Amino acid sequence: MSDQTDTTAGSPAAEGAPNPRSTSEAKAQKPPKAEKPAEGSSPKAEKGAAQPRGQKGEKPARGGKGGENPRGGAARKEEAEPRAKAPVVKDPPGYKPRLKVLYLDKVGKDLKEEFGYKSVMQIPRVSKIVVSTGLGEAITNKKLLDTSAAEIAQITGRKPVRTKAKKSIANFKVRKGMDLGVMVTLRGNVMYEFLDRLINVAMPRIKDFRGANPNAFDGHGNYSLGVTEQIIFPEIDYDKIEQVSGMNIAVVTTARTDAEARSLLTGLGMPFRK
Repeated sequence: MSDQTDTTAGSPAAEGAPNPRSTSEAKAQKPPKAEKPAEGSSPKAEKGAAQPRGQKGEKPARGGKGGENPRGGAARKEEAEPRAKAPVVKDPPGYKPRLKVLYLDKVGKDLKEEFGYKSVMQIPRVSKIVVSTGLGEAITNKKLLDTSAAEIAQITGRKPVRTKAKKSIANFKVRKGMDLGVMVTLRGNVMYEFLDRLINVAMPRIKDFRGANPNAFDGHGNYSLGVTEQIIFPEIDYDKIEQVSGMNIAVVTTARTDAEARSLLTGLGMPFRK
């Protein structure tokens, strides 16, 4: 029996090699996996590590105290007072300027008989008057624009707007967009009132006045008149002006020819030179 060898001494089980049966049994005996938490529950919330976040739309305002917006968009709009608007000056009921009554009663009928108009809408009429002035010295002295605008507003009764340069001219130190003058457009009753004061009050005060130029029409029924001194209007006080300046007055009509426009202005009282 000495020749018989021990087979268990050199077996892989004795040397500690893994047994396939034992490994499969170990896998089968592994503990089950932990169950997933129910929906809506958080493990961090159970442990108390963090607090749940608020719902959407409940974020606190940035900056400011107590949730106030530092810019104060809605609050400031509510607190801001409405801007005060200038009162609209309306004419008394039934009021018509003297020159307008003259046109409706006499001048319009005379023009219809003279030129043989078939419709009342063909009779020419004054549509607007543009009063403007250019100040080249305003490049160095900006106060001239303010005084000129105040004088034109006093003469016409309407607030003028400032005119700007359309292009740059290096020789005259003019840049595009620079304020160089003021202008105002008159319509309606204000237009007739200004034309009445111009014809009957201001033009007779012009020095050495011999009548308006009858050839100052542009070929489309519009008449242009140049005034060298603004002191011919009684609204201007000679002692309070800074300098004597002129203005351009353009009378725009609906006449198609210069002859019709000349007859219209003559009927309104324009003293043309003969």
